Amino acid sequence: MTYVITEPCIGTKDTACVGVCPVDCIHPGPGEAAFAAAPQLYIDPEACIDCGACMSVCPVSAIFPEDEVPPSPVDYIALNKEYFQK
Repeated sequence: MTYVITEPCIGTKDTACVGVCPVDCIHPGPGEAAFAAAPQLYIDPEACIDCGACMSVCPVSAIFPEDEVPPSPVDYIALNKEYFQK
């Protein structure tokens, strides 16, 4: 299982989660070229170790375990995976 960043992150991109991630799997982070253009942050499903540290610091409650992502008009599980396939 992995964690997934969902809709509340769009436009917010608070980076508290980036700072607490022990494996640096949340991108694009501040200082990365893609940060300004990205609508939200994404969690690399291959690198995530399921520690949950990111979820507890997210100020907009946008991060969920993959099997608990709420229904929404966009498939955020797929969006997170697709970001890292580029």
